[in-house]
Amino acid sequence: MRRIFSIFVLVLLLALGLFVALAPAMLDERENVVIEHQPYEISEQAEALHSSLLIGDWHADSLLWMRNLSEEYDYGHLDFPRMQRGNMGLQMFTTVTKSPSGQNYELNSSDASDNITLLAMAQRWPTVTWTSLAERALFQADKLHHLAAHDPDNLMLVRSRIDLAEFLQRRQSNPTLIGGLLGTEGSHALDGDLANIQRLYNRGFRMMSLQHFFDNKLGGSLHGTSGAGLTQFGRDAVTEMLRLGIMLDVSHSSEQVVSDTLALSDKPLIVSHTGFQGHCDSPRNISDGLMEQIAAAGGLIAVGFWDGAICGNSPNTVAEAIVYGIGLVGEDHVALGSDFDGTVTTSFDGSEMAVITQALLDANLSEQQIRKVMGENMLTYLQTYLP
Repeated sequence: MRRIFSIFVLVLLLALGLFVALAPAMLDERENVVIEHQPYEISEQAEALHSSLLIGDWHADSLLWMRNLSEEYDYGHLDFPRMQRGNMGLQMFTTVTKSPSGQNYELNSSDASDNITLLAMAQRWPTVTWTSLAERALFQADKLHHLAAHDPDNLMLVRSRIDLAEFLQRRQSNPTLIGGLLGTEGSHALDGDLANIQRLYNRGFRMMSLQHFFDNKLGGSLHGTSGAGLTQFGRDAVTEMLRLGIMLDVSHSSEQVVSDTLALSDKPLIVSHTGFQGHCDSPRNISDGLMEQIAAAGGLIAVGFWDGAICGNSPNTVAEAIVYGIGLVGEDHVALGSDFDGTVTTSFDGSEMAVITQALLDANLSEQQIRKVMGENMLTYLQTYLP
Protein backbone atom coordinates (compact mmCIF):
# COMPACT_ATOMS: atom_id res chain seq x y z
CA MET A 1 0.00 0.00 0.00
CA ARG A 2 2.83 2.38 0.89
CA ARG A 3 4.50 1.60 -2.44
CA ILE A 4 1.29 2.38 -4.34
CA PHE A 5 0.91 5.65 -2.43
CA SER A 6 4.53 6.61 -3.21
CA ILE A 7 4.00 5.92 -6.90
CA PHE A 8 0.81 8.00 -6.83
CA VAL A 9 2.62 10.94 -5.21
CA LEU A 10 5.46 10.66 -7.73
CA VAL A 11 3.05 10.63 -10.67
CA LEU A 12 1.17 13.61 -9.18
CA LEU A 13 4.40 15.58 -8.77
CA LEU A 14 5.48 14.74 -12.30
CA ALA A 15 2.10 15.82 -13.66
CA LEU A 16 2.29 19.06 -11.68
CA GLY A 17 5.82 19.72 -12.93
CA LEU A 18 4.74 19.06 -16.50
CA PHE A 19 1.79 21.40 -16.10
CA VAL A 20 3.96 24.20 -14.70
CA ALA A 21 6.50 23.68 -17.49
CA LEU A 22 4.03 23.59 -20.38
CA ALA A 23 0.93 25.54 -19.31
CA PRO A 24 2.33 29.11 -19.57
CA ALA A 25 3.51 28.61 -23.17
CA MET A 26 0.25 26.88 -24.11
CA LEU A 27 -1.78 29.72 -22.62
CA ASP A 28 0.42 32.33 -24.30
CA GLU A 29 -0.02 30.64 -27.68
CA ARG A 30 -3.79 30.33 -27.17
CA GLU A 31 -4.34 33.93 -26.10
CA ASN A 32 -1.93 35.84 -28.39
CA VAL A 33 -2.97 34.57 -31.79
CA VAL A 34 -1.70 35.48 -35.24
CA ILE A 35 -4.14 34.27 -37.89
CA GLU A 36 -2.45 31.93 -40.35
CA HIS A 37 -1.95 33.61 -43.69
CA GLN A 38 0.08 33.53 -46.86
CA PRO A 39 3.09 35.89 -46.93
CA TYR A 40 1.97 39.46 -47.53
CA GLU A 41 2.97 41.08 -50.81
CA ILE A 42 4.95 44.25 -50.14
CA SER A 43 5.80 46.52 -53.05
CA GLU A 44 9.28 47.90 -53.63
CA GLN A 45 7.93 51.36 -52.82
CA ALA A 46 6.50 50.19 -49.50
CA GLU A 47 9.68 48.25 -48.64
CA ALA A 48 11.87 51.28 -49.33
CA LEU A 49 9.64 53.61 -47.35
CA HIS A 50 9.23 51.18 -44.46
CA SER A 51 12.96 50.65 -44.10
CA SER A 52 13.42 54.41 -43.72
CA LEU A 53 10.82 54.83 -40.97
CA LEU A 54 11.27 55.16 -37.23
CA ILE A 55 8.40 52.95 -36.07
CA GLY A 56 6.93 53.43 -32.62
CA ASP A 57 4.20 51.52 -30.80
CA TRP A 58 2.50 52.75 -27.64
CA HIS A 59 1.25 49.46 -26.21
CA ALA A 60 2.41 45.85 -25.94
CA ASP A 61 1.92 43.46 -23.01
CA SER A 62 4.84 41.17 -23.85
CA LEU A 63 6.42 41.39 -20.37
CA LEU A 64 3.42 39.52 -18.94
CA TRP A 65 4.43 36.25 -20.57
CA MET A 66 7.18 33.74 -19.84
CA ARG A 67 9.23 34.51 -22.93
CA ASN A 68 12.83 35.68 -23.21
CA LEU A 69 12.32 38.51 -25.69
CA SER A 70 15.93 38.26 -26.86
CA GLU A 71 14.98 34.94 -28.48
CA GLU A 72 12.60 34.29 -31.35
CA TYR A 73 9.37 32.34 -30.79
CA ASP A 74 6.84 30.83 -33.16
CA TYR A 75 3.93 32.06 -31.05
CA GLY A 76 2.84 35.37 -29.57
CA HIS A 77 3.34 38.69 -31.32
CA LEU A 78 6.65 40.20 -30.26
CA ASP A 79 10.26 39.38 -29.54
CA PHE A 80 13.39 41.29 -30.49
CA PRO A 81 14.24 39.29 -33.64
CA ARG A 82 10.72 39.73 -35.02
CA MET A 83 10.62 43.40 -34.02
CA GLN A 84 13.89 43.98 -35.82
CA ARG A 85 12.66 42.31 -39.01
CA GLY A 86 9.65 44.60 -38.80
CA ASN A 87 11.89 47.65 -38.23
CA MET A 88 10.23 48.47 -34.90
CA GLY A 89 12.24 51.13 -33.09
CA LEU A 90 10.36 52.48 -30.07
CA GLN A 91 8.17 50.23 -27.94
CA MET A 92 6.13 51.04 -24.84
CA PHE A 93 6.02 47.84 -22.80
CA THR A 94 2.99 47.90 -20.53
CA THR A 95 2.64 45.83 -17.35
CA VAL A 96 -0.62 43.97 -16.74
CA THR A 97 -1.32 43.39 -13.04
CA LYS A 98 -4.99 42.37 -12.80
CA SER A 99 -7.54 40.93 -15.21
CA PRO A 100 -11.05 39.99 -14.01
CA SER A 101 -12.48 36.59 -14.83
CA GLY A 102 -15.09 36.82 -17.55
CA GLN A 103 -13.40 39.97 -18.85
CA ASN A 104 -15.52 41.84 -21.41
CA TYR A 105 -15.98 45.34 -22.84
CA GLU A 106 -19.40 45.98 -21.31
CA LEU A 107 -19.43 45.35 -17.55
CA ASN A 108 -16.80 44.03 -15.13
CA SER A 109 -16.87 43.98 -11.34
CA SER A 110 -13.77 45.07 -9.47
CA ASP A 111 -14.48 42.17 -7.08
CA ALA A 112 -14.28 39.47 -9.76
CA SER A 113 -11.61 36.82 -9.30
CA ASP A 114 -8.29 37.72 -10.90
CA ASN A 115 -6.71 35.78 -13.77
CA ILE A 116 -3.24 37.29 -13.32
CA THR A 117 -2.83 35.74 -9.86
CA LEU A 118 -3.12 32.26 -11.38
CA LEU A 119 -0.83 33.23 -14.25
CA ALA A 120 1.78 34.57 -11.81
CA MET A 121 1.70 31.27 -9.92
CA ALA A 122 1.88 29.16 -13.08
CA GLN A 123 4.82 31.20 -14.38
CA ARG A 124 6.61 30.90 -11.03
CA TRP A 125 6.74 34.62 -10.28
CA PRO A 126 8.05 35.54 -6.80
CA THR A 127 5.47 34.86 -4.10
CA VAL A 128 5.32 38.57 -3.21
CA THR A 129 3.64 39.14 -6.59
CA TRP A 130 0.80 36.79 -5.70
CA THR A 131 -0.77 39.35 -3.39
CA SER A 132 0.64 42.74 -4.48
CA LEU A 133 -0.26 44.43 -7.77
CA ALA A 134 2.60 46.91 -7.37
CA GLU A 135 5.06 44.03 -7.03
CA ARG A 136 3.67 42.50 -10.24
CA ALA A 137 4.39 45.74 -12.10
CA LEU A 138 7.87 45.96 -10.60
CA PHE A 139 8.62 42.33 -11.44
CA GLN A 140 7.69 42.87 -15.08
CA ALA A 141 9.76 46.06 -15.14
CA ASP A 142 12.74 44.13 -13.84
CA LYS A 143 12.45 41.82 -16.84
CA LEU A 144 13.01 44.79 -19.15
CA HIS A 145 15.88 46.09 -17.02
CA HIS A 146 17.48 42.63 -17.18
CA LEU A 147 17.11 42.50 -20.95
CA ALA A 148 18.62 45.97 -21.37
CA ALA A 149 21.58 45.01 -19.17
CA HIS A 150 22.24 41.63 -20.78
CA ASP A 151 21.33 42.39 -24.40
CA PRO A 152 22.47 46.00 -24.90
CA ASP A 153 23.06 45.57 -28.64
CA ASN A 154 19.35 44.93 -29.12
CA LEU A 155 17.59 46.90 -26.36
CA MET A 156 18.10 50.23 -24.63
CA LEU A 157 15.83 51.39 -21.81
CA VAL A 158 14.53 54.92 -22.38
CA ARG A 159 13.58 56.92 -19.28
CA SER A 160 14.36 60.54 -20.20
CA ARG A 161 14.86 62.92 -23.09
CA ILE A 162 18.61 62.44 -22.62
CA ASP A 163 18.18 58.66 -22.96
CA LEU A 164 16.03 59.19 -26.04
CA ALA A 165 18.67 61.36 -27.69
CA GLU A 166 21.30 58.73 -26.91
CA PHE A 167 19.07 56.02 -28.36
CA LEU A 168 18.65 57.96 -31.61
CA GLN A 169 22.40 58.52 -31.80
CA ARG A 170 23.18 54.85 -31.17
CA ARG A 171 20.60 53.77 -33.74
CA GLN A 172 22.51 55.56 -36.49
CA SER A 173 25.28 52.96 -36.19
CA ASN A 174 23.03 50.15 -34.92
CA PRO A 175 19.78 50.47 -36.90
CA THR A 176 18.16 47.42 -35.27
CA LEU A 177 18.44 48.80 -31.73
CA ILE A 178 15.09 48.90 -29.91
CA GLY A 179 14.21 51.66 -27.45
CA GLY A 180 12.05 50.22 -24.68
CA LEU A 181 9.82 52.25 -22.36
CA LEU A 182 7.75 51.18 -19.37
CA GLY A 183 4.07 51.84 -18.68
CA THR A 184 1.34 50.44 -16.47
CA GLU A 185 -1.91 48.88 -17.67
CA GLY A 186 -4.11 50.58 -15.07
CA SER A 187 -3.23 52.33 -11.82
CA HIS A 188 -4.65 49.62 -9.62
CA ALA A 189 -0.92 48.79 -9.80
CA LEU A 190 -0.50 51.46 -7.10
CA ASP A 191 -2.17 49.14 -4.57
CA GLY A 192 -4.10 52.20 -3.38
CA ASP A 193 -0.94 53.94 -2.13
CA LEU A 194 0.21 57.25 -3.65
CA ALA A 195 3.77 56.51 -2.52
CA ASN A 196 3.91 53.73 -5.11
CA ILE A 197 3.85 56.33 -7.90
CA GLN A 198 7.33 57.46 -6.89
CA ARG A 199 8.37 53.84 -6.42
CA LEU A 200 7.27 52.91 -9.93
CA TYR A 201 8.81 56.07 -11.37
CA ASN A 202 12.13 55.19 -9.74
CA ARG A 203 12.00 51.80 -11.49
CA GLY A 204 11.59 53.46 -14.88
CA PHE A 205 7.84 53.80 -15.43
CA ARG A 206 7.12 56.82 -17.62
CA MET A 207 3.50 56.21 -18.66
CA MET A 208 0.62 55.16 -16.43
CA SER A 209 -2.87 54.34 -17.54
CA LEU A 210 -5.52 55.12 -14.95
CA GLN A 211 -7.90 52.18 -15.34
CA HIS A 212 -8.08 48.77 -16.98
CA PHE A 213 -11.21 46.60 -17.26
CA PHE A 214 -12.73 47.50 -13.87
CA ASP A 215 -13.32 50.49 -11.60
CA ASN A 216 -10.51 51.20 -9.17
CA LYS A 217 -9.61 53.62 -6.40
CA LEU A 218 -8.86 56.35 -8.95
CA GLY A 219 -12.26 56.24 -10.64
CA GLY A 220 -14.45 54.49 -13.18
CA SER A 221 -13.42 52.21 -16.03
CA LEU A 222 -15.01 52.34 -19.46
CA HIS A 223 -15.86 48.69 -18.81
CA GLY A 224 -16.70 48.94 -15.11
CA THR A 225 -19.95 49.25 -13.20
CA SER A 226 -20.07 52.90 -12.09
CA GLY A 227 -19.16 55.19 -15.01
CA ALA A 228 -17.74 57.45 -12.31
CA GLY A 229 -15.16 60.18 -12.80
CA LEU A 230 -11.94 60.76 -10.89
CA THR A 231 -12.15 60.27 -7.14
CA GLN A 232 -10.18 62.50 -4.80
CA PHE A 233 -7.54 59.76 -4.68
CA GLY A 234 -7.56 59.75 -8.47
CA ARG A 235 -7.07 63.53 -8.58
CA ASP A 236 -4.21 63.26 -6.12
CA ALA A 237 -2.65 60.45 -8.16
CA VAL A 238 -2.92 62.38 -11.43
CA THR A 239 -1.39 65.45 -9.78
CA GLU A 240 1.55 63.40 -8.51
CA MET A 241 2.05 61.73 -11.89
CA LEU A 242 2.13 65.12 -13.58
CA ARG A 243 4.60 66.43 -10.99
CA LEU A 244 6.99 63.59 -11.76
CA GLY A 245 6.58 63.88 -15.52
CA ILE A 246 4.68 60.63 -15.98
CA MET A 247 2.61 60.53 -19.17
CA LEU A 248 -1.11 59.88 -18.64
CA ASP A 249 -2.90 57.14 -20.59
CA VAL A 250 -6.72 57.06 -20.57
CA SER A 251 -7.18 54.06 -22.86
CA HIS A 252 -9.57 52.16 -20.56
CA SER A 253 -10.97 55.06 -18.54
CA SER A 254 -14.63 56.01 -18.30
CA GLU A 255 -15.66 59.01 -20.36
CA GLN A 256 -16.10 60.99 -17.15
CA VAL A 257 -12.56 60.12 -16.02
CA VAL A 258 -11.27 61.25 -19.42
CA SER A 259 -13.13 64.56 -19.11
CA ASP A 260 -11.94 65.07 -15.53
CA THR A 261 -8.34 64.28 -16.46
CA LEU A 262 -8.44 66.65 -19.43
CA ALA A 263 -9.60 69.42 -17.11
CA LEU A 264 -6.94 68.63 -14.50
CA SER A 265 -3.89 67.94 -16.66
CA ASP A 266 -1.53 70.59 -17.96
CA LYS A 267 0.01 68.04 -20.35
CA PRO A 268 -1.56 66.24 -23.33
CA LEU A 269 -3.09 62.81 -22.78
CA ILE A 270 -2.42 59.54 -24.57
CA VAL A 271 -4.93 56.88 -25.58
CA SER A 272 -2.36 54.11 -25.94
CA HIS A 273 -4.46 51.46 -27.73
CA THR A 274 -7.90 52.13 -29.10
CA GLY A 275 -10.19 52.59 -32.06
CA PHE A 276 -12.54 55.41 -33.04
CA GLN A 277 -16.21 55.03 -32.21
CA GLY A 278 -17.28 56.68 -35.46
CA HIS A 279 -15.29 54.07 -37.38
CA CYS A 280 -16.00 51.12 -35.06
CA ASP A 281 -19.04 51.45 -32.80
CA SER A 282 -17.62 49.24 -30.06
CA PRO A 283 -17.95 49.58 -26.27
CA ARG A 284 -14.15 49.47 -26.26
CA ASN A 285 -14.00 53.01 -27.71
CA ILE A 286 -14.84 56.40 -26.23
CA SER A 287 -16.77 58.99 -28.23
CA ASP A 288 -15.30 60.84 -31.18
CA GLY A 289 -16.08 64.09 -29.37
CA LEU A 290 -13.74 63.16 -26.52
CA MET A 291 -11.09 62.07 -29.01
CA GLU A 292 -11.30 65.50 -30.61
CA GLN A 293 -10.87 67.16 -27.20
CA ILE A 294 -7.82 65.01 -26.45
CA ALA A 295 -6.27 65.95 -29.80
CA ALA A 296 -7.15 69.63 -29.42
CA ALA A 297 -5.15 69.62 -26.18
CA GLY A 298 -2.14 68.15 -28.00
CA GLY A 299 -2.78 64.49 -27.20
CA LEU A 300 -2.16 61.30 -29.18
CA ILE A 301 -4.58 58.55 -30.14
CA ALA A 302 -2.84 55.23 -30.87
CA VAL A 303 -4.77 52.84 -33.11
CA GLY A 304 -4.93 49.16 -32.18
CA PHE A 305 -4.70 46.13 -34.43
CA TRP A 306 -7.53 43.94 -33.11
CA ASP A 307 -11.22 43.44 -33.78
CA GLY A 308 -12.62 44.87 -30.54
CA ALA A 309 -11.10 48.27 -31.28
CA ILE A 310 -11.28 48.59 -35.07
CA CYS A 311 -14.03 46.09 -36.04
CA GLY A 312 -11.59 43.83 -37.86
CA ASN A 313 -7.94 42.88 -37.67
CA SER A 314 -6.73 42.90 -41.27
CA PRO A 315 -4.01 45.33 -42.37
CA ASN A 316 -6.63 47.14 -44.45
CA THR A 317 -8.87 47.58 -41.40
CA VAL A 318 -5.95 49.04 -39.44
CA ALA A 319 -5.36 51.46 -42.31
CA GLU A 320 -9.05 52.37 -42.48
CA ALA A 321 -9.06 53.20 -38.76
CA ILE A 322 -5.94 55.35 -39.17
CA VAL A 323 -7.41 57.17 -42.16
CA TYR A 324 -10.61 57.81 -40.20
CA GLY A 325 -8.57 59.11 -37.25
CA ILE A 326 -6.58 61.50 -39.44
CA GLY A 327 -9.83 62.84 -40.84
CA LEU A 328 -11.23 63.31 -37.34
CA VAL A 329 -8.29 64.70 -35.34
CA GLY A 330 -5.51 65.39 -37.84
CA GLU A 331 -2.30 63.65 -38.89
CA ASP A 332 -0.32 65.01 -35.92
CA HIS A 333 -2.46 63.19 -33.37
CA VAL A 334 -2.64 59.59 -34.62
CA ALA A 335 -0.12 56.86 -33.75
CA LEU A 336 0.17 53.08 -33.39
CA GLY A 337 -1.04 51.16 -30.33
CA SER A 338 -0.94 47.51 -31.34
CA ASP A 339 -1.90 45.79 -28.06
CA PHE A 340 0.44 43.02 -29.19
CA ASP A 341 0.56 40.16 -26.67
CA GLY A 342 -2.49 41.62 -24.93
CA THR A 343 -4.65 38.50 -25.40
CA VAL A 344 -5.81 39.69 -28.81
CA THR A 345 -5.95 38.08 -32.25
CA THR A 346 -4.12 39.88 -35.06
CA SER A 347 -3.43 39.09 -38.70
CA PHE A 348 0.29 39.91 -38.48
CA ASP A 349 3.03 40.02 -35.85
CA GLY A 350 5.90 42.40 -35.18
CA SER A 351 7.99 41.02 -38.03
CA GLU A 352 5.32 42.03 -40.56
CA MET A 353 4.85 45.72 -39.76
CA ALA A 354 5.63 46.61 -43.39
CA VAL A 355 2.12 45.42 -44.21
CA ILE A 356 0.76 48.53 -42.44
CA THR A 357 2.98 50.77 -44.54
CA GLN A 358 1.70 48.99 -47.63
CA ALA A 359 -1.93 49.35 -46.52
CA LEU A 360 -1.47 53.07 -45.81
CA LEU A 361 0.09 53.63 -49.24
CA ASP A 362 -2.83 51.72 -50.76
CA ALA A 363 -5.15 54.07 -48.85
CA ASN A 364 -3.44 57.01 -50.59
CA LEU A 365 -1.87 58.55 -47.51
CA SER A 366 1.15 60.72 -48.21
CA GLU A 367 4.66 59.74 -47.19
CA GLN A 368 4.60 62.52 -44.60
CA GLN A 369 1.37 61.22 -43.08
CA ILE A 370 2.72 57.67 -42.98
CA ARG A 371 5.96 58.77 -41.30
CA LYS A 372 4.02 60.65 -38.63
CA VAL A 373 1.57 57.86 -37.82
CA MET A 374 4.14 55.07 -37.91
CA GLY A 375 6.42 56.71 -35.37
CA GLU A 376 7.29 60.38 -35.75
CA ASN A 377 4.27 61.54 -33.73
CA MET A 378 5.32 59.23 -30.90
CA LEU A 379 8.91 60.44 -31.11
CA THR A 380 7.86 64.10 -31.02
CA TYR A 381 5.65 63.47 -28.01
CA LEU A 382 8.44 61.69 -26.14
CA GLN A 383 10.96 64.39 -27.03
CA THR A 384 8.59 66.94 -25.54
CA TYR A 385 7.13 65.21 -22.49
CA LEU A 386 9.65 62.68 -21.18
CA PRO A 387 11.44 63.96 -18.06
